[in-house]
Amino acid sequence: MAIEVHSSLSYWNYYLALEADLSVLARYVEFATENFHTYSIEMVHLLLTAASEVDVVTKLYCVQLAPRENVNSMDNYRRVLRSRNPAIENTKVFLPRFGLELTPWENWQQDETPDWWSDHNKVKHLRGDNYTKANLKNVLNAMGGLFLLLIMLYREDQGCHRLVPAPALFKAPEELIQQRHALDGETGLFYPR
Repeated sequence: MAIEVHSSLSYWNYYLALEADLSVLARYVEFATENFHTYSIEMVHLLLTAASEVDVVTKLYCVQLAPRENVNSMDNYRRVLRSRNPAIENTKVFLPRFGLELTPWENWQQDETPDWWSDHNKVKHLRGDNYTKANLKNVLNAMGGLFLLLIMLYREDQGCHRLVPAPALFKAPEELIQQRHALDGETGLFYPR
């Protein structure tokens, strides 16, 4: 029995695994304004993992956009990404199930690092003093920031025009994607060509 191997969207698959973990969290902590400052060890895990993946994906995307530039910090990421995607700082992602709109890269409007990124670094380096920063608001924004980066990364990749399966929690703005059913019945994110 032969097995054919095709390329996989490994970063998308990893994101979906993180989103599944976030979905489990929603069974215990309602994604609502009143709980934005709720923190836990599971949120430490999600914040550190999502932000780490943001770092990986952002480096990859920046190298793709500007292969000759040195991109090794959030300031460098901001410069490269805004030059290609100036609307990133205003782009919203949605969690329709909870009625939430996030603008995870909003701090870039003032040339500042996103709050969730700064808080992630505080949790990573001085967890004992900053445990409360591993809260729901930061986790949601880190996940939303990662989701948005992946949409942009894969949109740039001319060989990719569909991300399947579709995300369970997050929704991107229509101007970035088109959601529809594929002929084979799968729902995914489709990019206009």
